[in-house]
Amino acid sequence: MKNVVQFLCVFISVFIFSQTKSVKKLPIKNTPKTAVKKITGTPKKTSDLPVVNAELPLLIPKKKDGNFGYVNQKGKFIIQPEYHIAVFFYEDCNLLNSPNEKVRKFGTADYATVEKDEISYRINKKGKRVYKFKKEDLGQCAHKEYVQQLFQAYTMNGFFGIIEKAKFRNAQDYRDFQIYPQYEYLYILEGDDVANPMIVASKNDTFGVIDVNNNIIIPFEYSDIKRNFSWKLGKMFDVSKDGKNYYYVDSKNKTY
Repeated sequence: MKNVVQFLCVFISVFIFSQTKSVKKLPIKNTPKTAVKKITGTPKKTSDLPVVNAELPLLIPKKKDGNFGYVNQKGKFIIQPEYHIAVFFYEDCNLLNSPNEKVRKFGTADYATVEKDEISYRINKKGKRVYKFKKEDLGQCAHKEYVQQLFQAYTMNGFFGIIEKAKFRNAQDYRDFQIYPQYEYLYILEGDDVANPMIVASKNDTFGVIDVNNNIIIPFEYSDIKRNFSWKLGKMFDVSKDGKNYYYVDSKNKTY
């Protein structure tokens, strides 16, 4: 009888404890107080990554004292410069298609590739190294259909112009040119909008950027503008005024 009473006491205690535990959990999840905490907490997590220009990445590679880190759109260093190489936060198709399923997530655009001491890593937006590249983890990038460019550079009499390939017929008729040859150099940058590409141009030994209507996007004030993927990946241009120190500017020529 004593054992039965002890059993019932234990049972009742467990039952009451379990109910009490459940009741405590519910208010924590559903009360307005919790919701307020969640809302006020969100800006704190993103306050270091303000959106000044919606077209630009939240984090932009920047070189300081010989090393690369990342600044936000206001120019504040969020990830301190310690890397020899730092690229935009963007997909890595080799990791996305990795034979190792556990590392595929590091191939998403939530991560960026950096290099330090000849070792490559993927880092998150807080600057934490979350993955160290291993050859055996790299898969084959999925084949993507090539998007045919609508425009191409055309040289005549030593000068560069732009033609629309499908419409160009007669080089002797200036009306067949999208931009009549007048530049020392032209290069159409890789981008997502083939109907309105950005074009690195050179005249009077200086570089700028124009569009296919010959509008000046970036003034001709640079000694060099790199012909890389910065426009495609970040909607930015990799420029230099001395041919040694490079930095990024946006389409309004704002420096980062």
